[in-house]
Amino acid sequence: MTDDVCDRQLCLRRQFATSMALVVVGGHSRNVGKTSVVAGLIAALREYHWTAIKITQYGHGVCSANGQPCDCTTADHSFALTEEHDRSGENDSSRFLVAGAERSWWIRTQQGQLAEAMPRIRTILAGARNAIVESNSILRFVRPDLYLTVLDPATADFKPSAQEFLDRADAVLVHARDTANPGWKQVSLKPIANRQLFKIHPPQYATEEVVEFVRARLGTRLTREA
Repeated sequence: MTDDVCDRQLCLRRQFATSMALVVVGGHSRNVGKTSVVAGLIAALREYHWTAIKITQYGHGVCSANGQPCDCTTADHSFALTEEHDRSGENDSSRFLVAGAERSWWIRTQQGQLAEAMPRIRTILAGARNAIVESNSILRFVRPDLYLTVLDPATADFKPSAQEFLDRADAVLVHARDTANPGWKQVSLKPIANRQLFKIHPPQYATEEVVEFVRARLGTRLTREA
């Protein structure tokens, strides 16, 4: 084997070893623990120097700029992006910083308009060492290294985006309740029948087993040079 071939192979190995890891955490509804899972993983895996992103999509009549009632339909309100600097832990993106994220962003879009924000999101991801995103819908635009979904049998609502991407989940974090009689109806769980399942007991969302699963799946892809 020539030195030139060796150098190319070494280069490829280095690129793989330092490539950015992208983790996406979704769930079937609001208030099922998605943010707590993200914050828990950030705190437990600080060696990844996370950039964290929370994506919120609002329905009609709610402004993406601030989440307040709004009748506007102008282009500049199709999405809004804010980098979080507050470390009080009083909102979700602040919790990510408290947990140890190097940077944290909150992205708000109108329902179904995430594509408008994707160029900005891709710019953020390009500058990240490793990234963790709280969202289901971003799976329409990216293929992460790992997708975790959070399910709570006591919560009846089941987002269409969660159903759409259920079969892409690498692991399922399910609240340890009566899973035989979930509150949601007409939702098939067959797409995740053979997926890794972790039972979680709030307030402990990112259990030791979940953390080790994520660490093992991401392997040696840690940080790249800033």
